[in-house]
Amino acid sequence: MPCLNESETLEICIKKATAWIRQSCISGEVVIADNGSTDGSQKIAIRNGARVVDVPLRGYGSALYYGVLSANGEYIIMGDSDNSYDFSRLDAFVEKLEKGFDLVMGNRFLGGIAPNAMPWKNRYIGNPVLTWVGRIIFKCPAKDFHCGLRGFRKDAFVRMDLRTTGMEFASEMVIKAKLFGMKIAEVPTTLSKDGRSRSPHLRPWRDGWRHLRFMLLFSPRWLFMIPGIAVFMISFIFYLMLLFGPIKIGSVFFDVHTLFYAQAGMTIGFISSVLGTTARMFGIREGFLQEHFLLEKLRTSPILEIGSLGGIVLITIGIYMGFDLLSEWGAKGFGELEYGAFLRAVSLSTLLITFGGIGFLSSLIMGFLALPIRRQPL
Repeated sequence: MPCLNESETLEICIKKATAWIRQSCISGEVVIADNGSTDGSQKIAIRNGARVVDVPLRGYGSALYYGVLSANGEYIIMGDSDNSYDFSRLDAFVEKLEKGFDLVMGNRFLGGIAPNAMPWKNRYIGNPVLTWVGRIIFKCPAKDFHCGLRGFRKDAFVRMDLRTTGMEFASEMVIKAKLFGMKIAEVPTTLSKDGRSRSPHLRPWRDGWRHLRFMLLFSPRWLFMIPGIAVFMISFIFYLMLLFGPIKIGSVFFDVHTLFYAQAGMTIGFISSVLGTTARMFGIREGFLQEHFLLEKLRTSPILEIGSLGGIVLITIGIYMGFDLLSEWGAKGFGELEYGAFLRAVSLSTLLITFGGIGFLSSLIMGFLALPIRRQPL
């Protein structure tokens, strides 16, 4: 359980979980992770037979992380202690875990949601959208991506190496389980209206955006690479078509003005692709993402030297073209120019300088991320 809530709901949850353990004839314990409760719930938990773990860091993810690590069981079932989940009906989770699944997600839409138990924004917008994103991007089989009642093997949890300390912890668990090739199952569970008298900490729009942002950041390919490559290729085609002169499509003429917009699209697409590669390298370095064979080859290659040299070559060519254009302008007395052909040459010159600068600077960053490091202090 991630945190201590009001004493009445906490006591109900502990009694249900304890009764289920006895009825199931399994060796188990109830662990309460406390990271700052001031309502005396610790004494109530101990009095009802639970073990309280003091968590030094604030946050939903921190409480879960330290609570799970301190648990003694091979299987862990986690859930909020606000009486919204039924801890007397956990058999389906254990059955799936015993069949070899690493993560078992509850599905509140299959099990039943009591009236007023879930805000309409969460039920009809937040959960469906975030679940759809998770299924599309990560091919996750779960149809209730953010159900708080879930079970998992402790060794699988350790392999996940979860890092976030806030609400994103729940998303990180599901995403990493899928990325690491773990077996994920789903079982029906119920959701009741929580028993707290105070309003919940959850803020649907804010927390929904946090989860969506986190999921997208966990997939640089969808956030940066695919959109970046798509924008670059479309812009590149238009740029090549317009570089040698205006074109006519139907009754519409496209000229140098469109060329500069295509140049902007190519620049944005290139930057997006570079950011995607950099984000992926950073995610691998920090343990958020798994290794990728292409990025592993990139990391072990002399990326700093090759990228820097390539960037300098492009910048040099662009500057040379610029001086050539300056000489041409000077030969005409620095007067009025034919903007069509001249601006096309200016566009190509500035494009090469821009791409060279981006390539040079990004190679420095990637070279920094590729440095071998020692994970643990001496």
